[in-house]
Amino acid sequence: MQLLFVTVASAQKTADKNIVTIPFGGNSYIAYNLKTGLYDVYRGKIATFSNVSIAVKDNGKIVTSKDYSLREYNKSGIFDGFGKGIEYIITLNGNNLTKTAQVFYTYPGKEYFITQVWLVGKGVSTNSITPFVGNIPAVTGDVRSVFVPFDNDTFIRYNAKPFTAPFTNMSAEVGTVYDNNTRNGYIVGSVEHEIWKTGIRTTASKESGNTITAWAGYTDENVTRDHIEHGYVKGNIVKSPEIFVGYFDDWRTGMEEYARANRFAETPYVFNWTKPTPVGWNSWGVMQEKLSYEKATKVADFFADSLKNFRTGGTAFIDLDSYWDFMLKGGLEGDYSKLKQFADYCKSKGLQPGVYWAPFTDWGWKGGPDRKVAGTKYTYGETWTKVGDNYHDIDGARAVDPTHPATLEHIDLVIGKLKECGFKMIKIDFLGHAAAESTHFYDTTITTGMQAYRKGMEHLVDKLGDQMLIYAAISPSLATGRYVNTRRIACDAFKSIHDTQYTLNSVTYGWWQTYLYNFVDADHVVLNDESEGANRARMLSAIITGTFITGDDFSTHGQWSGRAIAWYQNPEVLKVIQNGKAFRPVDGNTGENASEMFTQKIGNSIYIAVFNYSKDAKTYTLDEKRLGLGSIKLYKIHELLHGNTVNMTTNFKFAGSDAALYKLDPK
Repeated sequence: MQLLFVTVASAQKTADKNIVTIPFGGNSYIAYNLKTGLYDVYRGKIATFSNVSIAVKDNGKIVTSKDYSLREYNKSGIFDGFGKGIEYIITLNGNNLTKTAQVFYTYPGKEYFITQVWLVGKGVSTNSITPFVGNIPAVTGDVRSVFVPFDNDTFIRYNAKPFTAPFTNMSAEVGTVYDNNTRNGYIVGSVEHEIWKTGIRTTASKESGNTITAWAGYTDENVTRDHIEHGYVKGNIVKSPEIFVGYFDDWRTGMEEYARANRFAETPYVFNWTKPTPVGWNSWGVMQEKLSYEKATKVADFFADSLKNFRTGGTAFIDLDSYWDFMLKGGLEGDYSKLKQFADYCKSKGLQPGVYWAPFTDWGWKGGPDRKVAGTKYTYGETWTKVGDNYHDIDGARAVDPTHPATLEHIDLVIGKLKECGFKMIKIDFLGHAAAESTHFYDTTITTGMQAYRKGMEHLVDKLGDQMLIYAAISPSLATGRYVNTRRIACDAFKSIHDTQYTLNSVTYGWWQTYLYNFVDADHVVLNDESEGANRARMLSAIITGTFITGDDFSTHGQWSGRAIAWYQNPEVLKVIQNGKAFRPVDGNTGENASEMFTQKIGNSIYIAVFNYSKDAKTYTLDEKRLGLGSIKLYKIHELLHGNTVNMTTNFKFAGSDAALYKLDPK
């Protein structure tokens, strides 16, 4: 935080001289008790959070804000990524404990505050800081707490769990408790990810009440993929990540504010994408290892001849996924002329060439440690990420140390060659391998997985420059926001209604990431041999996520090519894609499944996407108030995918394994 103007040393007084009042938002404030080291958070006269404290691991001992004997207060003006604000610092001292500061940041017009903990002293070292642990009131209704994954690997799912005592949920980076009926909700989450991994624990107990805890230092093999504890952070000042805290009338609005706050707190390192929403094709959907120059150029021909209008801003991307190295002669240090020929061919057709790479993995590790890393003097065994006596293996690949010079020089070689070929898009994959906690890194100044991730990703982005659209596939959900333009919201999805439902589980509970990235993406859309309804649902799952990357083998003809020609060039559908933002879920009580309805307002039009994931026909009820419509009689209604003008009522029915997109325009 950058100091802007003069420090004010005196505490803001209340009826109790020990209470410091910190206002934020319209009518909210923090009431910090300098005597006890605890604080409450109010909206008006209602306490939204109470008995809030901190905890730090100091010399192996857990210390809370209640354990210090001295507490002092001051405030300062600041200017940072959020804009002009005020920094409030409560300094904790005494009892022979490391000097600690509780810091609060508030900003005009923001219905939340940011809090952080600093440990100050010579040679501080810790791997656990809890900047926020507090109670929330007893809640009733259809109350949920969402498990948010750390990444999008292993087909992991979000889960909106019933918040009923006894209950504990540990979520990665952000947690929320809300009533699905009223949508009122509490949100606590980390907005910084360059040093720490953060876990948010929500608990419901009949004995001790309901609590939310933000813990920096979180690792879990099933979530963060780590096999060891979090690395230690060292220095004369060790800071926790900044933590977003808020209570919102609509938890969906709160999650969107949280996503924006991440972008304010960690200014993107990548260039800002100002061109139209990306659309196009990726080879992994069907071709996979059958990729060849001949097949890929036939796809470019299909786009140029038969999908001329499937464009945003006049172009589309033709992206080669894994196995493009089949086009090389002599390996990664060899002849790239065939690959350049492909890129030139795409451009001759008015298309943009794309490519793929996984820069932080060794897929050939079973071949032994003595293989040379292309473009370097090192062997792979020297680069493998060390985890005790073992290595970090996931998805069949071994992680390489993102701080090792071999990893960085290898990036220089491959990215340099791909840029020379003229590629305009790159899909980067398996980035989570670079975020693994390690026993030690080559760069000894780096001690945590997220510090290593930052070094590797910044080097990669520096090398890429602004020549290519940077698209992340498997990757940490929040930490990747600094480094890429667009990110796939879930794991691989292909063609079935099950794939659609899986993808939309991530959209239902992760749509808000559309405000952290330029775009989020639903992965390659494959039609193949599925039913027309399942095809329609899979297509719509991409449209409402925000971009549209297709995946069929368009080098050959089949029902997929005919449907693509008929559907992908629909001008009304393209208007939605051009908007580039994910739709909001209507419901948030579906557990590991997905909402059946999503909404978005574009201009004066309201769009409602409806999905039937079951095999049987189903009748749907539109709750006009819940959808924010007023009376449905006020709108002209068109269904955009079936080609019908409909007389939509509050009850309507359509077939199983199908989807519909309704556009409502004011009469």
